Amino acid sequence: NFLIVQKEGSRNVSRETKHYNLQAIIAVGFKVNNERAVQFRKWANQIVKDFTIKGWAMDDERLKNSGTKLTKDYFEKLLVKIREIRLSERRFYQKITDIYATSLDYDPSAKATKRFFAAIQNKLHYAIHGKTAAELIVDRANHKNKNMGLTTWEGSPDSKIHKYDVVVAKNYLNEEELNQMQRIVSSYLDMAELQAERHIPMTMEDWEKRLNGFLQLWDKEILNDAGKVSAALAKKHAESEFEKYRIIQDRLYKSDFDKFLELEDDTKKLEE
Repeated sequence: NFLIVQKEGSRNVSRETKHYNLQAIIAVGFKVNNERAVQFRKWANQIVKDFTIKGWAMDDERLKNSGTKLTKDYFEKLLVKIREIRLSERRFYQKITDIYATSLDYDPSAKATKRFFAAIQNKLHYAIHGKTAAELIVDRANHKNKNMGLTTWEGSPDSKIHKYDVVVAKNYLNEEELNQMQRIVSSYLDMAELQAERHIPMTMEDWEKRLNGFLQLWDKEILNDAGKVSAALAKKHAESEFEKYRIIQDRLYKSDFDKFLELEDDTKKLEE
């Protein structure tokens, strides 16, 4: 171990850091099959390629910035990205994935990324009401209920409900559930912004662990599987219920033209 001094925000922090033999690093890096090893092999292959073609290899960015990529400029740009994510009109779970994409070691093709992206929507839903997105749709989509169980849809409350509205899990959440989800995502963004302000870099693994820890901090249950209902089954159920509800909706729905005719009739009756 060697004592290393590094800057965290405005503080100089000293920590005992493990150092490994270079030959051991190379041997492990080319034998182990995990995300970090894959990143190492990509980096090592690029170094070998540069050395073979040019006769030398150089990390220009690190040389320009005193041996680190984590410069003041890096964190200032990161803060701008996080604040843009907060102001965006993207869905709640998409904002979480956008934060994940700011990871220092972000790789869209990594298994960890695919796992995170596949699970994030269900994790948020499960934390709020104890069901995955698919389970929520199957539980609440019912042609006998008012508005088929939907609390919001495109153009609501005056527009008709369409088939594409009934397969969106968020459309079935009540006001309290929506507020909870909004608060969780907003707090998560606050934490991301604070990390950037303190100049603390975050990796893909860090963000995945922080999300689980963050939900536990809110006393929320953590989803550890894909749930009991598939997305395909939920879609089939919702569309089947919609075909039954469509008949009821067409009978009860009043378009602007229908309302205009009713107003005309009422006006004539008053004149008489």
